[in-house]
Amino acid sequence: MTILGRGVLAVSIGVLMGLSLSVSGIVMAERNNESEAVRTLPVDHARLFAEVLERVKREYVDTVSDEELIEAAIRGMVADLDPHSAFLDASEYNEIRINTSGNYTGVGLEVNVEDGRVIVVSPIDDTPAYKAGLEPGDVIIAIDEYPVEEDLDDTIARMRGAPGTPVTLTVAREGVDDLMRFEMQRARIQVASVRGQMLEPDFGYVRITQFSETTSRDLTRTLLDLTNRNDGDLRGIVLDLRNNPGGVLEAAADVADAFLEDGAIVTADGRVSAAEFAMTANPGDISAGADIVILINAGTASASEIVAGALQDHDRAVVMGATSFGKGTVQTVMPLSSGRAIKLTTSRYFTPSGRSIHELGIEPDIRLSSDDNTAAIERGEWLDEAVMLLRSDAQLRQALSHLKTGNIRQSKAQ
Repeated sequence: MTILGRGVLAVSIGVLMGLSLSVSGIVMAERNNESEAVRTLPVDHARLFAEVLERVKREYVDTVSDEELIEAAIRGMVADLDPHSAFLDASEYNEIRINTSGNYTGVGLEVNVEDGRVIVVSPIDDTPAYKAGLEPGDVIIAIDEYPVEEDLDDTIARMRGAPGTPVTLTVAREGVDDLMRFEMQRARIQVASVRGQMLEPDFGYVRITQFSETTSRDLTRTLLDLTNRNDGDLRGIVLDLRNNPGGVLEAAADVADAFLEDGAIVTADGRVSAAEFAMTANPGDISAGADIVILINAGTASASEIVAGALQDHDRAVVMGATSFGKGTVQTVMPLSSGRAIKLTTSRYFTPSGRSIHELGIEPDIRLSSDDNTAAIERGEWLDEAVMLLRSDAQLRQALSHLKTGNIRQSKAQ
């Protein structure tokens, strides 16, 4: 599995050490499909590692096992490389696989931490949480009477579980004096990463919340539905990538490909052959040449920046909003033993024009000011009625107005 990366390298790390000062070396083996290389760590470095390990074991205020110390050392080694590389234990690795697969077992809530509280962003349609009546803005106080703290991962883990098992959420809701209890049963949740809405005749709105393995077919289904509701091809589409944190590289390439006839989508450079690649568009525009405005902001990152950058470079869309996050690196998830993995930065990617947007971001063609009325959309809340959607989102109103002027750049291939 690749998080903004292509190919998976199978990595085996062996650490051979004694717990005395006479340790002579540490051996690390890295294996890929073509060759195996073995390198012995310099003895001075191995000795330093053993010295620190022994001191911590002997003198730290609490007893710490060898396993805990070795895992902590590995975590520190990988995390110190850059903010996006990480060691993943079995549960963390499983969480990544769940997030990229687009389905999991739970109650169907999108949650986030705000001001030290776990807030409901949105219940997913037709899930236990949605049917039970949870609402955006609810503050989760407890799960099965267990108090919820600021730890988002722990909160998510407690809501997960086997299908059919009961779970009770206690929440605080603005305007309601007493705490509210919601009893429900966990179920298999299919997360739709793409949502659509007709804004008015001939003009549609498509929001992509993340890039998972299902995003490409979700996009196809959404655009087909909008075309049917419009009784014909759309004239214009607002593609909303605000607060989209990214995800699977291939999914982002497929989305860009859906609107392009040909040309480069993204290229990447890395140290090993599997980390160097180029993705190009295939003939066929799923939107039949509809004008496109892309909305971005500081929360638009990674895979979503690939889409915005590709369509911008090919003059296929006008990008509006604020400068995006600026994450121009590719991470590859490499499985290890016992269900663990490392997520390692393996490439730097470039937009079709050769731009590196790392720590720079995508600059919008038209900069839009922030508006307090956009809060509902910025948090990912979905409003069913187009009039409510437009009323609550000043940036979306500006995007639609720009689409209707007809002053939209088109793909050079057209």
